[in-house]
Amino acid sequence: MNQNSKLFDGLGRVMNEAAGVADGVRREVETVVKSQAQRFVGDMDLVKRADFDALRELVQVQSEEIDKLREEIAALKPKKKAE
Repeated sequence: MNQNSKLFDGLGRVMNEAAGVADGVRREVETVVKSQAQRFVGDMDLVKRADFDALRELVQVQSEEIDKLREEIAALKPKKKAE
């Protein structure tokens, strides 16, 4: 009975060590994948979200100003009479 207990204790230790090694490998793989993804995204010359939102707001404001100017120009043009 004592022999079986030692066997199971040894087996349990081996399984714990294997789980620890597997966890270490998992973390290492995650680190490598994350760094590769960051490098890939960095090489793509992407726009940051804050910059995109700021530019979108600016374009929206300018579009509204252009519409107002078009209305003013249309109001200043002499209306042609139907012949």
